[in-house]
Amino acid sequence: MGETIKWTANKMQIKRGQGAATRLFNQAEIDKARNFHRTFPQYQPTPLRSLKYLAKALGVAGIYVKDESYRFGLNAFKALGGSYAMARYLAGHLNRDISEMPYEVLTSEAVKRQLGDITFATTTDGNHGRGVAWTARQLHQKAVVYMPKGSAKQRLANILAEGAEATITDLNYDDAVRMTATKARENGWVVVQDTAWEGYEEIPAWIMQGYGTMSAEALTQLQEIGVARPSHVVVQAGVGALAGSVEGFFTSLFQEQRPKMVIVEADQANCLFKSAQAGDGKPRTVGGDMATIMAGLACGEPNLIGWRILRDYSEMFVSCPDWVAAKGMRILGSPLSNDPRIISGESGAVTTGLLWTLLQDKGLREAKESLGLNRESHILLFNTEGDTDPATYRSIVWDGEYASAAK
Repeated sequence: MGETIKWTANKMQIKRGQGAATRLFNQAEIDKARNFHRTFPQYQPTPLRSLKYLAKALGVAGIYVKDESYRFGLNAFKALGGSYAMARYLAGHLNRDISEMPYEVLTSEAVKRQLGDITFATTTDGNHGRGVAWTARQLHQKAVVYMPKGSAKQRLANILAEGAEATITDLNYDDAVRMTATKARENGWVVVQDTAWEGYEEIPAWIMQGYGTMSAEALTQLQEIGVARPSHVVVQAGVGALAGSVEGFFTSLFQEQRPKMVIVEADQANCLFKSAQAGDGKPRTVGGDMATIMAGLACGEPNLIGWRILRDYSEMFVSCPDWVAAKGMRILGSPLSNDPRIISGESGAVTTGLLWTLLQDKGLREAKESLGLNRESHILLFNTEGDTDPATYRSIVWDGEYASAAK
């Protein structure tokens, strides 16, 4: 293979009060999203797994994985964002506040009669589209979902099973997003996308706030076991909406005592890494097929809201080849001693694979020291998906596809 992990320390960090505003992700805003999600009959906090033996083996105080494979029975975190954004849109359509629109009201026949027929449209590699389709079905509305070329047939089947109209296109992710936006304008659909661009930021901001439920739960769970805050958060990024939400939440809450943030991308779709590497504050894009097993991260154009936050507050950006994700899947699926087993898909496991390599590989010693990773470090990770593509999961974990280290 020969592919290696690449990293760049962030030279654009801004001091307190001078960086991108994080008010979208302050405690009040995230509480609003979390309180909405609590009204779902399917809601319960996803587990925070403490990997004590892995932490001991790697020489750190604690490694904690927020396991989103349990979210709403959908095997991924994405429904948090889509459901909140769709609810905010519908509440605004009725001139009502989201606090007046709990799940039982939002899904009622009375609200459906007031709203009429609305079609939500999105582009997805699978998890986000399934969340949008699931929410639309709860709301008695329609969803149209477009998927980039190479998307897994099982992920398409999962979306169709929610009653959506869904197809796999012959376009890459970013071109499919543009096509979806065009079709939505032509047909009067509502685009629900976590990719933000000039003139389209309100719905992506709501999606990112919806993701905040996950961060808020994780912090509560850490504090319940005596960890006041993580010292480090390692989070994966596609367009950067999830990463921007996580970083926005912890930065808003802890300011200069915020955790050190490490942003992780697939090396075939490393637009944020390239943006940070350039060092001028301007976002960069990546084109082409972006062929990576990390389908959920195969996005070449940064979310502008997320990029501004990541640019100003992240410690490090890392570009990872596919073997890093495969390594993470195996570590989580075959844990040390009595550590809990975690079923994690390719995009969910890359941060674990990176952390293991970062703490073990002498070639990354400078990166480890730059981050101050040591025996006092408490590190938070997010497993953003389970085995949403079971065939690929088995091929990697059972059959050894993608060796677990560079050769």
